[in-house]
Amino acid sequence: MFFQSRIMKKTVKELRKNQGFTAQELADKLKINTSLILKVDHYKLKDVPEPLKSRLLPILRGDYTDKIPWL
Repeated sequence: MFFQSRIMKKTVKELRKNQGFTAQELADKLKINTSLILKVDHYKLKDVPEPLKSRLLPILRGDYTDKIPWL
């Protein structure tokens, strides 16, 4: 994707705030502990370990909003 390089350079916290999620809401959406989100909050997305990055990327990219029928 063209915009993926821009997304990878931003921090998890910045991307999370852009989508309007708190750490608790993002953790609930991913079904993981909030403490894990808070640990990687200050990392750039490209520096997040792979199993977590692959789960975070679609949510922080906003892919879930494409499936809302009224938009």
